[in-house]
Amino acid sequence: MQKDPLPNPELVRDLMTVGVVTCRTNIPVTTIAEAILEKDIEAVVVLDEEGHALGIVGQDELVKAYGCSNFEDLTAEDILSDGVPQIPPDIPIPVASQLMEDQGVRVFFLMHHSGGIEYPAAVISYKHFLRHMAMKESDDLRDMGIYADRQSPLDEFIERCEKEKGIGTHLNK
Repeated sequence: MQKDPLPNPELVRDLMTVGVVTCRTNIPVTTIAEAILEKDIEAVVVLDEEGHALGIVGQDELVKAYGCSNFEDLTAEDILSDGVPQIPPDIPIPVASQLMEDQGVRVFFLMHHSGGIEYPAAVISYKHFLRHMAMKESDDLRDMGIYADRQSPLDEFIERCEKEKGIGTHLNK
């Protein structure tokens, strides 16, 4: 059975990726670099012990850390950029790209507030815009936006809890 074609993305929520890779402050930068390469993402969000978003470690921060003679000893806490670049889900995609350019960032996160904790729920980056730009038909973006086929949040949570180590939705040490 063929799926109905997706609507042409117009808003951030139509193009974003739900689910954000996160890590704790004590994760080595080498582990973050591995995850960014493996998952083909721009950045990870660093969380404190309570789950609050503190900042991000992205490709820029990692390249700067690489210039340090002891980069293997550095952790997310040592190199994170404070704060998380945020955007609401209901703004037009061209506005989001202009905001990225104006703010000099390559990624925005959509934050969720629950139980007094603010955490990242979705992400949009340069790669999202490039995929939209290069799409030939709407099904080319089936894995993105609010229409994406994905695992339920409960199943994702259970899977994450079952992983003791390694790279997943959350980086563990």
